[in-house]
Amino acid sequence: MIKRTSQPLRAWFTCCDLLLALLAWLGAYYLRFESGLVPVFKDTPDFRLCVHDLPLVALFSLVAFRLAGQYEIHRLRRFREEMLAVLKGGSLLALMVMSITFFRHDPYESRLTMLLFWALTCWSILVMRRLTWSAVRKLRQRGFNNSHTLVVGTGRVARKTARALRCASWMGLKNVGFVEDQPSRFVSDLKILGTIDDLPEIVEKNNVEHVFIALPMRRFADARRVFDVLSQSLVEVRYVADVPDLAGLSLTTSNLDGLPVIGLRESPHFGLNVIVKRVMDFVLSLLALIMLSPVMAVLAVIVKLSSPGPMFYRQERCGLNGKPFWMLKFRTMPVDAEAGTGPVWACKDDPRRTKLGSFLRKTSLDELPQFINVLKGDMSLVGPRPERPVFIQKFRKTVPNYMARHCVKAGITGWAQVHGWRGNTSLRKRVLFDLYYITHWNPWLDIRILCMTLWTGVFHRNAY
Repeated sequence: MIKRTSQPLRAWFTCCDLLLALLAWLGAYYLRFESGLVPVFKDTPDFRLCVHDLPLVALFSLVAFRLAGQYEIHRLRRFREEMLAVLKGGSLLALMVMSITFFRHDPYESRLTMLLFWALTCWSILVMRRLTWSAVRKLRQRGFNNSHTLVVGTGRVARKTARALRCASWMGLKNVGFVEDQPSRFVSDLKILGTIDDLPEIVEKNNVEHVFIALPMRRFADARRVFDVLSQSLVEVRYVADVPDLAGLSLTTSNLDGLPVIGLRESPHFGLNVIVKRVMDFVLSLLALIMLSPVMAVLAVIVKLSSPGPMFYRQERCGLNGKPFWMLKFRTMPVDAEAGTGPVWACKDDPRRTKLGSFLRKTSLDELPQFINVLKGDMSLVGPRPERPVFIQKFRKTVPNYMARHCVKAGITGWAQVHGWRGNTSLRKRVLFDLYYITHWNPWLDIRILCMTLWTGVFHRNAY
């Protein structure tokens, strides 16, 4: 049995959720029929019918919220996980209430009222949760409601775990020290409380409630021994996996017929995320092409007149899943620039540039036709910059995790580019920034990068 300290919070959330669901039910009636904000074309149902259904709403609230996992409360749970649970619970509640009212042919039935009920329930519960957690975090940062932790190990992962606990003081997890069977002269700065065999006494003496096993993978036998030693203690045990060098993207956990499975390279871009990103790309690239069409038309004419050859330069690049596509640019070099040398990586002050091409590259105006690639779906507005296949065959053997960049669409701009890692700069740094973007992607990060591009991406020193 593991001691839980979240029971008061669980009870608080249960009472608040129930109360807010009932208020949302009454509020939906008011907004739909009494506020005057929504036109009423039928007879207004009696308010007593709305009140009559309150016990049913209360019962379904308790069932739906628990099934959705709204009360799985622990210190390491992220708010976005809780937000998803609230949305699931609110949706399930609305469907249950709607089904029973329509099934009973309840005189009080209105689709718009049900929609308002769902929106009010989810919004009010999320606001309440946010306010509650803000108060709890402030109390924890001031020393209230803290819980003692212990880190097993003294290596790189153990130090990072302790540092993360210090930085995330809002979780209220205070590390009291370290446990290690194999201390070395390099750990004199750490507070080592004993060995693995001493764990039961250390846990009891320091009132420890959480133990983090932060041992390297080669010491898995010791990690297993820690778990066995603590099997008789009322303490939560978590294993900090030492696999950052193996994980190209982010770690995920799943279950395969009872077997825990850790995903080391799985893209977060799936399901609804793909739809949201594609809609953003299509709408914004279409607007950009419409607004920039006069500029692009003028540049196309100037490129055509400045040197013999086509206006656009088509170059094979690799995008999503390594699939090749033809990326468009305004031509900045003579047509036969690579006739004698073959594929050459661009360099600063590239002698192959035309006079106009030098200006286009410096201002990044040569990349405007890539909005067409985005509109077609070959590229995204934001993502890792695409590379030529001939260079990919080289980089995949020399740069760790280079191929992980291709689990998402290539972009016109990216997290690496707005931080200066473009052109002939460190590939390893660029890959690190690209993997950070892939792992932490959300629509707001895309918008942030686009805004940073407007400020820093038009004129930059590394463009050539």
